[in-house]
Formats: sequence, structure tokens, C-alpha cells
Amino acid sequence: MSFKRQIKVLQLGSPSGLYGAERWILALIKYLDPEKVQSVVGVIKDDPSQDAKLCREAKAMGFETIEFDAHGRVNFSIIQQLRKYLVDEDVDILHTHFYKTDIIGLLATRGISCKILSTPHGWSKNVDIKLWCYEMLDRTAFPFMDAVVPLSEELYQSLKRIPGLNNKLQHINNGVDLSEVLSSEAINPDILAKKNSGKFILGYIGQLIPRKGLEVLLKALTNVKNVDWELYLVGEGEHRGELQNICQSSGITDSVHFVGFRQDRLEFLRGFDVFVLPSRLEGIPRCLMESMAANVPIIASDIPGCNDLIRHEKTGLLFKVDDYNGFARQIEKLAHSEKLRSSLTKAAVSFVTENYSAAHMAQKYQKCFFELINLYN
Repeated sequence: MSFKRQIKVLQLGSPSGLYGAERWILALIKYLDPEKVQSVVGVIKDDPSQDAKLCREAKAMGFETIEFDAHGRVNFSIIQQLRKYLVDEDVDILHTHFYKTDIIGLLATRGISCKILSTPHGWSKNVDIKLWCYEMLDRTAFPFMDAVVPLSEELYQSLKRIPGLNNKLQHINNGVDLSEVLSSEAINPDILAKKNSGKFILGYIGQLIPRKGLEVLLKALTNVKNVDWELYLVGEGEHRGELQNICQSSGITDSVHFVGFRQDRLEFLRGFDVFVLPSRLEGIPRCLMESMAANVPIIASDIPGCNDLIRHEKTGLLFKVDDYNGFARQIEKLAHSEKLRSSLTKAAVSFVTENYSAAHMAQKYQKCFFELINLYN
């Protein structure tokens, strides 16, 4: 297929952090053909203190960025702000990623030529009624989008049940920027020193939020036997205080390190003996794909998304959701077998390289963009 002209796509993401979804956007735009797609990265700031890490990172990569100010919980001016930008800048496609940007984007694109495409990254679980209502409203809005492209087969199958959505729905596998992982070889000095002293290093990189199940990890660690472990939690979130309280009450504070959000997260990842993800709900976790590419073995909960990547005892280890005793047994198994760690990482690298590269993902999205606005010959 050939294309008729370059198109302009605005990626509208979150202003508060640089985690899986934000890094996904960066990986996508990095591998889109710049001669065919002009990518712009934007965020909607509802608080002036938000530093829009996504825009800062995209700008450092050489991409145009835009920050929309809509301070306060409810600020309807953002709809007009966004609509004006889309029209004035001749944006062909608005690509949204969360319920807030989905709903605002849908309203802003009504009556103008700009198309809207949403990529659902996953749903929350066991949340308050307010967030539940927002996410239900988001799913209700999907049939009015021009296209909906979920990240995982499980998300795709769940959305197929929504009336009027099937002809706008397609599935493109999540992808990870393997070049970023493979180019990083340095190990955080603190972790390296502990490894050299014989410590077994467990690690997690991501948001500290309830659906990640990190309290299950802490409980599992109190039941681990005959392993001299240390845990590094890289990231921030609303659950940090509660997790720190659990550490204190369990007597493991000295062995658990809360290091906050880190730009050098890959230097931490490279030092982990195992990456742990006890989530209760995921899309296709970018953090697992990065760990696989970095030759770091994985223990994760047996849920859709995680088990799309992890084949038990082949590309990683799985345990039942919230089963801290089973989690502890998998940690002990991995800690005591260098041969198992080696076989898991070898298979995992091969699997993620063949099936989940960002370059492959970007090619499919690029095709989707051009088909959406009928610019292929």
C-alpha cells in the first residue's frame, strides 16, 4: 500500500507520571515513520503543580508537545481549548488513552474533521463508585469513537460485547521499546553492592496503587524461608503510606527500599534477581516485557495480561492472585535455582523479541491511522 500525504496525530496522555502507559506512547511515536506520521504529544493539566513528565520526555526525543491547562476537578473550557487546537493545527487523528482523555476528546472532535482513536490500557478493580462510574461512562462512549484498539486479547474480547462497537474494534498487541532496554547495561551502585554481598534482590517498577497487589508481595516475603532478600520498589502512588506501615508492622522495614520515581529505572531493573508483579488486573504489562528483554526472571500473578506473556516454568513463574503462600514458594524456588533463572530468561528474551517489539506494534498502528482517514491508495 502507498500513502497520499503525511498525517498529523496528537497523542493525548496523562500529566502525572511516566509509567507504563506514558512509556507506551513514547515507544509508539519513536517507531512511527516520521515521513508518514507527524506525532505531537499532549497532556491535560488539572493541577498547576503537575510537571507533565510525558511532554518533557517527548520533547527531549525531538517531538512537538502541547500542555492544556484545565485546572480544577471540572473545567469544561478544555473541550473548546482542545477543539480549537485540533482545528487550528490541522490534526488528522486524536489518539486518547484514558477515560478522561477519551471523554474530553470525544466531545472535542464532534462536528470537526479530526478522527478519534482510543487505546484502552486496562480497567481498575475493586475501586470506589466514582471511578467505577467514570470507567463505565468511558465504555459507553466507545461506540461513538472512530476506532478502538485495546492492548490485549482479553480487553478486546470484553469490548466485543458492547453493542455497536464491533466494526470499529481491532486488536494490536502491546509492544516495548527493546532498544532502550538493550542499550542500558549499568546497575544501580546500591543494588550492585548488596548483590556482591550475597543478597537476593527482588524488584518492582510501577505505580504504588491498590490494584498492583503489593501488600500481597510484602506478606509473601514475611513467609519466605532461607533467602537473604532485599526488595526495591521503584515508583510512587497513593498506596505508599499503607505499604510502609505494613513493612513496619511486619518487621521488614530495613529490607524494603522505597526509592520513588526514578529516571534511571533501568539501572534498577538490571540489578534485580527477579521482577515481581502481584497485580490483580493488567493489560499487557510493559514492565514484564522490559524485564524479559533485560534478562531478568519474573514472578507474576496468574491473570490475563500477565499470563499472555508468562508461560509458567517456561518464560517465568506464576502464582494464584492474592495467594501469598504460593507467591513465597515461587520466590524460594527461583532464589535457590540459578539453572531455573537462566532457562527462564533465555526463553523470555526470545519470546518478547519475536512477539512484542514496539517497531512491530508501530507498523500496525500506522496502517490503522491511514486506513482510518482513507489515505491509502
